[in-house]
Amino acid sequence: MRKYGLIGFPLSHSFSPDYFKKKFEQLGILDAEYTSYPLANIDKLPALINEGINGLNVTIPYKEKVMPYLDNLDETSRTINSVNTIKVIDGKLYGYNTDVYGFEMSIAPLLSDKNVSRALVMGTGGSSKAVAYVLKKLGLEVRFVSTSNKGISYDDLDKEIMDSHQVIVNTTPLGMYPKIDAMPSIPTQYIGKSHLCYDLIYNPEKTLFLERAEAKGAMISNGLHMLRLQADKSWQIWNEDYTNRTKP
Repeated sequence: MRKYGLIGFPLSHSFSPDYFKKKFEQLGILDAEYTSYPLANIDKLPALINEGINGLNVTIPYKEKVMPYLDNLDETSRTINSVNTIKVIDGKLYGYNTDVYGFEMSIAPLLSDKNVSRALVMGTGGSSKAVAYVLKKLGLEVRFVSTSNKGISYDDLDKEIMDSHQVIVNTTPLGMYPKIDAMPSIPTQYIGKSHLCYDLIYNPEKTLFLERAEAKGAMISNGLHMLRLQADKSWQIWNEDYTNRTKP
């Protein structure tokens, strides 16, 4: 039995196990299983790998913390310093980032008919790096917003900044189930029809942030499409031919 799964903490919010279960059923795959592995500490990873794991997805809060445990990185994860997919080959751990693929493929169509040039990325964790990488690739100027000193503060968000940054992406866990009444402290009164508001959270389907943005006339999107895209990309990576593939 091939063993795949998801590491992070906590994992009560994740749809990944159900997604892969349905995927295996639809494809008639009988020799693979996908399990949630809530690790209270990343130092428990080696023991988990020794249980015969073939591949893992990585979520909050380990997309950066997992990197010292890996033997090699692909170009994308090395560039953005964030990993969300691990492939195990002969005991060696190879890191990838499929968030980049998932986010780009999901947001690019939403931007195709919009005249946008600047974006606000809320949060500075591992997911924010993939988001910023894609937005810059698509030609947008990116500013991070956080409660730390890694970007501008939420208190800095005035009408001028909000008006000039037409894309707003939440990469924080604020609003994720079960704490659905939370959201980043942004002045939603300055959001309007010219904005695209994207939340990487997909549980609930519509976060408080997205609800308020939609009420102001903004285009909104949650992270479910991105999840499916990055999950399928992970599956592709895990199942590449070992003999003919080029290691990262």
